Amino acid sequence: MQDWDLTSVGFVLIGSSITVAGSIIGVMLLGVPIPLAPFLLLTTAVLVVLSAALIVFSMPKSPPIGG
Repeated sequence: MQDWDLTSVGFVLIGSSITVAGSIIGVMLLGVPIPLAPFLLLTTAVLVVLSAALIVFSMPKSPPIGG
């Protein structure tokens, strides 16, 4: 089993954040009142942005073509 690098952690974090946000929205559409829903959705949105930045900045940079 390989070690976890920052890219793997970012992919797991972004996937789970999108899943949680979708579950919260689905439960709200079914009519179940969730008092902390705005805070939870804002938190998942922040986690998606942070994990996307983590993925982008942790991937190795390729050398310029023709240089």
